Amino acid sequence: MSLIVQKYGGTSVGSVERIQAVADKVIGHCQRGEQVVVVVSAMSGETNRLIGLANEIGKSNSAREMDVLVSTGEQVTIALLSMALQAKGQEARSYTGSQVRILTDTSHSKARIEEIDAHRMQEDLEAGRVVVVAGFQGVDDAGNITTLGRGGSDTTAVALAAALKADECQIYTDVDGVYTTDPRVVDSARRLDSITFEEMLEMASQGSKVLQIRSVEFAGKYNVPLRVLSSFQEGPGTLITLEDDGMEKPVVSGIAFNRDEAKLTIRGIPDQPGVAYKVLGPISSANIEVDVIVQNVAVDNSANITFTVHKNDVKQAEQILQEIAIELGAKEVTTDAGIAKISLVGVGMRSHAGVAAKMFETLAAEAINIQLITTSEIKVTVVIEEKYLELAVRALHSAFEMEKEPVKES
Repeated sequence: MSLIVQKYGGTSVGSVERIQAVADKVIGHCQRGEQVVVVVSAMSGETNRLIGLANEIGKSNSAREMDVLVSTGEQVTIALLSMALQAKGQEARSYTGSQVRILTDTSHSKARIEEIDAHRMQEDLEAGRVVVVAGFQGVDDAGNITTLGRGGSDTTAVALAAALKADECQIYTDVDGVYTTDPRVVDSARRLDSITFEEMLEMASQGSKVLQIRSVEFAGKYNVPLRVLSSFQEGPGTLITLEDDGMEKPVVSGIAFNRDEAKLTIRGIPDQPGVAYKVLGPISSANIEVDVIVQNVAVDNSANITFTVHKNDVKQAEQILQEIAIELGAKEVTTDAGIAKISLVGVGMRSHAGVAAKMFETLAAEAINIQLITTSEIKVTVVIEEKYLELAVRALHSAFEMEKEPVKES
C-alpha cells in the first residue's frame, strides 16, 4: 500500500465548495488503496485578514503572539476538511502542528523544523483514517506555537513525507505543473514532465514562484519525490526528483526571470585585498541578500563593485553603501531599479558547450544590452534593462527550441 502526502494551498481550500472538492479528490486516492496525509494552508485571504486585525491593535506586536494568531487560519481549514471527509463516509482526524509535535527552533515567524513525531499519524493511517495536518506551524521545546514563514505549508508537507517515508509528496496549486517559463509571457511554454531537484532549486532561487526554495531543499536532502499538480484540473503534473538517466536531457530545461531586483554600484574604491568584504560585509550584516556580484578594475587601478539586491532592500543597501563610500574614499554610488534578471537553467549544460555564447548571440540579435553576467554549472544568468525582459524571454525560449518535447533514449 503506497503512502502519499498531499498539500493544498489557500486557493485550493478558499471556500467550502473547494474544500468539498479536495475531500472528493482525497477519497479518490483512498479508494485506490492509498494511505493519505493531507497538509493544508489557511483559506485564501485569511492570513492577511488576521495580520490586518493585529495591525489595528498596533504595529509592534510580539512575534510570539503573532504566531499564535496567524496559526489559527490553518486550524479552521483542517477542521472543515476533516468534517467534509467524515460527512462523505471517510474517517479522518485533524492535527495542529503542536498535536503532531512538529518540533521547531524558537525563531518565531521563521522557525525551522528540528524533529517530527510520526507515531500518532502512523496509528491513524493503519486504522484507515486520512490524517489532516495544519501546514506552516510547529511548536518549540517550551510549548510555544511557532510558524515556518513564507512557503511554510510546502515545507511541512515535505517534512512529513520524509518522516513517514512517503512514496510521494504532491503539492496542489493553481497551476498544473512546472513550465519551461511563465506561460503568461511565452504562449508556447511547455509543461515539464519531470525536472531535477537541482534545476528546481535554481529556478526557484531565480524567480520561479511555483515552489518555495526551502521545501525543494528539504525534498532534495531527504530524497522525497515531489510532484506539482493542479487542484482544478486533472493531469500528471511535474515530477521533481533525482537526475533520471533514462531521458536525454535538454540543454536548457527552463527560463526563470525576476523583476524584483535592483542594481547598486560603488566606483573608485582601492583595488586591494579585502575590499570586497569591506563593501559587502556590512550589507550582509544588515541581513540583506546579495545576488549577482561583479568586481572590475579601472585603468587607474581603482576598483568598481556592482551587485544586485531585492528592490525592498535597495534604500537600506544604498544608505549603507554611502557610508562605506565615505570610509573608502569612493568616487560615487549609483543605483538602478530598472533592471531584470534572466536565468537559463538545465543539467544538460554539464555536457553541452556554448550555451552562454548562444544566449549572448540571441540577445545581441534583439539589440538587448547585457549589464551583468554570472554562471554556475547548470545556470547562466544575465541582468538587462527591465523593459526588454519579455522580448528577451521569448527570444531565448525560441532560440533553444524549448517548446519541443525531449527525446527518449532508446
